[in-house]
Amino acid sequence: MIGTTIKNREAELNVFRSRAIVAGLGILLAFAILTARMVYLQVIKHDHYHTLAEANRISVVPVVPTRGLILDRNGEVLAANTSAYTLEVTPAKVNNLDAVLDDLSNVVEIQPRDRRRLKRLLEESKNFESLPVRNRLTEEEVARFAVNRFRFPGFDIRARLFRNYPQGEIASHAIGYIGRINVADVKRIETNGLTSNYKGTEHMGKQGIEASYEAELHGSTGSEQVEIDAGGRAIRSLAKSAPTAGNDLKLTLDIRLQRIAEEAFDARRGSMVAIEPSTGEILALISKPGFDPNLFVDGIDPLNWDLLNTSADKPLLNRALRGAYPPGSTIKPFLALAALESGKRTPQQAISDPGVFRLPGVTHYWNDDKVGGHGSVDMVKSIVVSCDTYYYQLASETDIDDTAKFLGSLGFGGKTGIDIDGELEGTLPSRQWKSSRFAKATPDARKWYTGDSISAGIGQGYNAFTPMQLAHATATIANDGVAMRPHLVRTVTDAATGKAKAMADQVANKPTSLGLRPENVALIKEAMAGVVTAGTSARAFVNAGYVSAGKTGTAQVFGLKRGEKYAEGRVTEKLRDHAWYIAYAPADKPKIAIAVMVENGGKGAAAAAPIARAVMDYYLLGKLPDVKKIKAAEADEKPDDE
Repeated sequence: MIGTTIKNREAELNVFRSRAIVAGLGILLAFAILTARMVYLQVIKHDHYHTLAEANRISVVPVVPTRGLILDRNGEVLAANTSAYTLEVTPAKVNNLDAVLDDLSNVVEIQPRDRRRLKRLLEESKNFESLPVRNRLTEEEVARFAVNRFRFPGFDIRARLFRNYPQGEIASHAIGYIGRINVADVKRIETNGLTSNYKGTEHMGKQGIEASYEAELHGSTGSEQVEIDAGGRAIRSLAKSAPTAGNDLKLTLDIRLQRIAEEAFDARRGSMVAIEPSTGEILALISKPGFDPNLFVDGIDPLNWDLLNTSADKPLLNRALRGAYPPGSTIKPFLALAALESGKRTPQQAISDPGVFRLPGVTHYWNDDKVGGHGSVDMVKSIVVSCDTYYYQLASETDIDDTAKFLGSLGFGGKTGIDIDGELEGTLPSRQWKSSRFAKATPDARKWYTGDSISAGIGQGYNAFTPMQLAHATATIANDGVAMRPHLVRTVTDAATGKAKAMADQVANKPTSLGLRPENVALIKEAMAGVVTAGTSARAFVNAGYVSAGKTGTAQVFGLKRGEKYAEGRVTEKLRDHAWYIAYAPADKPKIAIAVMVENGGKGAAAAAPIARAVMDYYLLGKLPDVKKIKAAEADEKPDDE
């Protein structure tokens, strides 16, 4: 029997209707949600998502300003900007950088030093930053890379401006250099609230004028809206806010005079500072040996850095500002002036110099610079012939604290205020200084003795001053006791307006009178003129064509035992005496004041004075120096030369 099933069509229809209604409501709800979402996205959040969409299409790129130029006082370029192509990489976009570089080196030459520099930059930089692989590509290399660019994602060619120092080593310590911004620089930029102005900037000043005047040279960063394609390549520029170029600096330096002075030094180590006494403008600032600042622009490679940093000659040391040396007999005119001002000596008061100085009741003795002595010596003669015994006796009768106070007023033992960083204060000894310096020593070691004063009286002992300090003090004497703050920047030309402003007022370069009695200054100037006409530097200034004033000095590097005589030929070169010469010219109306220091050069009259003569000859007469003649003068020195 076949069973039959009776269907309830009405019930099935109701079920179907119910399901259809639920499905319809579901569909309507889904469309409602979609509609609501579309309204939310298209209407309510329109501006937000439009901005995001534009951001995917438009990139805001910082436009780095052109760095300001640095010129000498005559307009000769000392630091400029040159355009060149750079191969760069964004490390975050490259998986195996070493392997890709191996492949890329078949297209563009990548040398080991390029890889070493890139490795160092990777350690210092954030992974997403664009870093240089090769700088200054040729047109042919740019063309080869353009053809193969698709093979090297993360790499690109950019046209950039590079700092260039056309003078090379000349004036390198004064000009300084720029280098790649490191972590310490970033922290300093953030602390000073300059982050936005340094977006896109990869270099900043590191030393010298480049560092001290970074705010003037850098300029203001602009921005550009660039439309980009799916590959991240720029298609067109949409809008641009132009950057403001850095200001140009005109220095007080005369680069031709600087070059003459450096040539006069030849291969010797040392320093020279030349100042215009009436203004404080620095005409030349030499520190030998120097370095080529162009090495630092792209990031100095480890090999060159090691050569500079480990050299026994210390080419990175700015000897003019950071080299502190015993001044030797160059201190004598200033000590004589102190004695006149304090009343310790009169111009006519004379001593008898037997060639040796002894203190009553003391077995130790101090030899004069001349065997047998100089006979009767007054103040002028003491400077002209550089009589040590005169200053032994003067120092033994003068309180060291009084001496320190007077020398301090001339700038010794303190910063001169020159407008570049790194200046040392040197050492101006006093009782308090010695007590602090030897605070951990025994009470006897902290005590100041008469013997300490006697050594200081001829510029030895604890005295240590920089060539800048000697030049500044000499310029002050030449300027009749009126001190002018030394400075290197003469004017700043505003990039926006083209107007130049003098920097003398900006660095508070106001005349400072030391209140010295004119007759005392005149006597010291008379004596210093006598040094050149009849004294220790007379041979160096024969037939000069102008009258100058000066003082020689020889500073011991190591102490001799009692009774032992210094013999230059028996000591190593590094232990030989330092040679000093301070001078100004013309003697009646000084236009230039100089301090020359030749490290381990021997006698000041033979090693340092001829360099000063060469510089003055050029500056005052336009004569070019004879380097062979300068060397001959050094070789021809006599034992009694200072």
